[in-house]
Amino acid sequence: MRVGILGSGSGGNALVLEADGTTVLFDCGLSYRQLAIRMAESGFAPGRVEAVFLSHEHDDHVQGLEVFCRRHKAPVLATAGTAAGMASPPRLAEVLRAGRAVRLGALEVLPLPISHDAREPVGWVVSDGARRVGIATDTGIVTATLREGLVGCHALLLECNHDRDLLRVGPYPWPLKQRILSRTGHLSNDQAREALESLMHDGLELVVGMHLSETNNRPEMVRAELGPVFAGTGVSVAIAHQEVPLVLAVGPPPRRGQLRLFGEEAPRSRGVAAVRRRPAARVELRDRNPRCD
Repeated sequence: MRVGILGSGSGGNALVLEADGTTVLFDCGLSYRQLAIRMAESGFAPGRVEAVFLSHEHDDHVQGLEVFCRRHKAPVLATAGTAAGMASPPRLAEVLRAGRAVRLGALEVLPLPISHDAREPVGWVVSDGARRVGIATDTGIVTATLREGLVGCHALLLECNHDRDLLRVGPYPWPLKQRILSRTGHLSNDQAREALESLMHDGLELVVGMHLSETNNRPEMVRAELGPVFAGTGVSVAIAHQEVPLVLAVGPPPRRGQLRLFGEEAPRSRGVAAVRRRPAARVELRDRNPRCD
């Protein structure tokens, strides 16, 4: 399974994931030009994207969607609340519901409810049948439901938005600071550490700090917070960037915890069946009956 984090932060978010010939895009918060450039640099092609999954309707996650879909006709999948909250709602190929898995080619995508000030936001667990990748950004807290959904993931891409002290003494106005610190705001470094401590298991290979604030955080702060959790475990820790793509592979490594770059050969995985693969398609859904907090 190959993962390309094309941009992560308040300036724009987009993540592309590929397994066994199936390529999907999670969020489209970059301009089409930037998206195409960064995908090309990372070895992906926009024309191969078979679906776009939206986490929520905020501009830094959807501002490039209209142009992307006009050029590539990729089907869009989002919750009803996300679509309703958009200024120009796309025609959804399927309305997502937290806890109901979607299968597309070699991938199964499970939306998970997150706690953010959007209409109906979700995070993701993506599986190719062999490996599970958990993606959770833009969440003020890690709820019991979210934590339960992320259990057993081999890679965790988790928000590390801010250092609490840096935010409190920083230049943001107090109402914005309150929003960020709230239960529907953004996850701090120490909150991410606490969540990761509870999600640690022998199969965990990779952790990525996501959606860092350029004003209220530093990569070295994230590493200092998370490093002790994984010291001596072999788990690789990486930091996503707003401007520079981060490209990784998640799969059975030669040694536990190895982080591989995009150019290396990715393992083949068992295919599954079907959301809207061109030229025709159907959506297969599976209820997981998540608990509500």
